[in-house]
Amino acid sequence: MLKAFRNRKNLEAGCDEAGRGCLAGPVFAAAVILPRKFFHPLLNDSKQVKPEIREELKIYIQRHAIAYAVASVDHEEIDRINILKASIKAMHLALDQLREKPTALLIDGNYFISYAGIPHQCVIQGDGTYASIAAASILAKTYRDAYMQQLHDQFPQYGWNSNKGYATMQHRNALESFGPSPFHRKSFNWQTAQLEIEF
Repeated sequence: MLKAFRNRKNLEAGCDEAGRGCLAGPVFAAAVILPRKFFHPLLNDSKQVKPEIREELKIYIQRHAIAYAVASVDHEEIDRINILKASIKAMHLALDQLREKPTALLIDGNYFISYAGIPHQCVIQGDGTYASIAAASILAKTYRDAYMQQLHDQFPQYGWNSNKGYATMQHRNALESFGPSPFHRKSFNWQTAQLEIEF
């Protein structure tokens, strides 16, 4: 079962990203502050949840969260500053938009750059540990998937409606056949298999 909070004295915001390991498109991040008694039996790390359930959870989170925000950093900036910095920047941008200021941050992963002097805790596999990080993972994933669906309508040859920009064999084969689109990340080597596969 997901933990409701790390320290009940804090107003905690959970943060997570989606699209870090993709060959194309932006990286999205979300920040979510949940009420103490928030609960949904299906809430989990977005990678463990079916797409139709993610959409249900998205609506539920947005309806019941104290505050939430989603932000993105595009492929061009990813190429300029690298994907790690872009992922953290997207989290900072999401935090900027929260209508409530948190007093502590829970970050999925093992690295973060301090934001506005607010204490933070990095949690490896945090999206399977804390409800607020899991909620952030759901929002980041669903918003990014919707964006990649829009891009798919312009570039259907890459199969972004199904692979969402990740390095599937289908996606790599399309790159071999058609070359990169304007939305592909030039700093990523799509000819290697050493990329995160998630869709």
